[in-house]
Amino acid sequence: MVASEAVPYAKTGGLADVTGALPLELAKLGHDVILLLPRYRCLNESGRSFHPVCWLRVPTPQGPVDTLVEEDILLAGQGDGRLRVWTIQNQALFDRPGLYQNQGLDYPDNLDRFSFFCRATIEVIAYLRSSCRWNTDLLHLHDWQTALCAVYLKTIAQDRQDVAAPEVRSVLTLHNVGYQGLFPGGQFEHTGLPLSLFNPEALEYYASVNLLKGGIIYADYVTTVSPTYAREILTPEFGFGLEGVLRNREDRLLGILNGIDIDRWNPETDSYLPANYSVSDRAGKMACKQSLQREFQLPETSAPVLGMIARLTSQKGLDLAATIIPELMAMDVQLVLLGTGEPDLEATFKALQARYSHRIGLRIGFDEGLAHRIEGGADVFVMPSRYEPCGLSQLYSLRYGTVPVVRKTGGLADTVVPLIPQARHAGRATGFYIEADRADALLAALRNAVKVYQDRPIWEGLIEAGMTTDVSWARSANDYDRLFVTLVREG
Repeated sequence: MVASEAVPYAKTGGLADVTGALPLELAKLGHDVILLLPRYRCLNESGRSFHPVCWLRVPTPQGPVDTLVEEDILLAGQGDGRLRVWTIQNQALFDRPGLYQNQGLDYPDNLDRFSFFCRATIEVIAYLRSSCRWNTDLLHLHDWQTALCAVYLKTIAQDRQDVAAPEVRSVLTLHNVGYQGLFPGGQFEHTGLPLSLFNPEALEYYASVNLLKGGIIYADYVTTVSPTYAREILTPEFGFGLEGVLRNREDRLLGILNGIDIDRWNPETDSYLPANYSVSDRAGKMACKQSLQREFQLPETSAPVLGMIARLTSQKGLDLAATIIPELMAMDVQLVLLGTGEPDLEATFKALQARYSHRIGLRIGFDEGLAHRIEGGADVFVMPSRYEPCGLSQLYSLRYGTVPVVRKTGGLADTVVPLIPQARHAGRATGFYIEADRADALLAALRNAVKVYQDRPIWEGLIEAGMTTDVSWARSANDYDRLFVTLVREG
C-alpha cells in the first residue's frame, strides 16, 4: 500500500485515517502488507521508532539517488497480524515543515517529490523480489501523489525482470477527484517518462501534466470511497474534467465505503472525553455536553448544541453555514466550530462569534482532542458539504450518539439514513438530509432537526440507531479483500 500520509505518522486529512487503518484490517485478514510512506520531518514527532532496512538506488532524470528505507512495525489487533511500515528517505525532498505545502502555498517541486516517491516504490518492489523473495501481488495506491506508480509499472518498468511488472496488479483509490496533481506541461520530463506519453490518451490534460488522470488510465482497477461518489464522478458536476476518462473505466470502477478506527473512536474508552458512555448507558453524554459548553464559555443550558469540524472552505459548505447564522441564532441553539481554511471564511466566523459570543464557540485551527470532545458533547453534527466523497466525521458522530445533519451527496448519502416514516418505524433512521446545495435547504434541515430534538423518544431512537450502526473497517476491508483476490487471480 502506497500513500502520501497515514496515521500515526503524518496527517493533513481523512486520507491519513484511511491509510492508517485499512492496511491493519487487511493484515488481520491474513494478508502480508507493507505500507510505504515518504520520510517526512514530522515522522520524528510520531513517537514511533524506525530501523534501517536497506539502501536503494532510485533513478531520476538528474541521475540515480541513493535513498535509505527504514521500517516500523504495527501490530494488527490480538492475532498474529502485523503491518510493516517502510519509509522512503530523501532529505532534500521530504525533510520540510509541511507535507505538501508551507504557509498555504504548494511546494513548487511537488512533481519531483512524488515522482521520486513513486520511482522509489518500483525499486522497493524490485528489492523485495530479488533480495527477500517476496513477490508483490498487488499495489494499492491512493490519490494523485501515488498515481504514477501505476504508470511506471505499465511503461518504464514493464520489461524489468527484477520487478516482474506484468504480475503486479494495481488498484488506485480516489479519495477526492477535485485534487488531481496538475503541473505545467513543461515539467513533464520531471516524471522520467518518455515524451510520447505526454498526449491526451495518457497524462496530458489541456497542455498540463495530470497525474491522477495517468493513474486512472493505467491502474488495473479504480476504486473510490463510497458507492454514490463512484456514480457522481461520472458527471461533469463531480468529475472535475475527468468524467470522460472515468466513464471509459466504468467497468473497472467500484465504490467501497470507508470505515473508521472503532478503537480510537469509542465513547466507552475515549480518554479525550471528560466522561465515557455507551449506547446502553448514555449518562456520560450529558456530562460531555456540559463540559463542552464550559470549554467554549457558553451557558450550560439544555439547548441543542450543534457541532461542526471542517475545513473552512466552500467545498465543505461553510459559506452556506455563515449565511444562515442570524436565522439560526433566532432559534434556541448553540454552535461550536473547529476548523481552519480560507482566510475570508475564518474572518467571517470570527466576526460572527464576536457578535453572538454567548451562542457561538469558535476555535480556528485543529486539535485532535477537541475534535473528540465536540463529537462527544454536541447533540447535532452539521455537514453541509457541496460534495463529500465519503466523509468520516458523520461516522464518528453516529458512533458517539451525535445526530448528523448532512448534505445528500457522496458517502454522506450512503451512511446516514434520513428520518422518514419508513426508516423511523423500522428503527433505522439515524439523521437528516440537507436536500440541496442552498442556504435555505440547510436552514430547513436544521430547523427540522431542532424540532425533532424536542421529541425525546424519536431523538433517542436516532441516537440508538446511530450508535449501533457498524461503522468499522471490518466490512470495508472484506470488500477490498474480495476485489484484491479477484484481481490477483485474474493476473
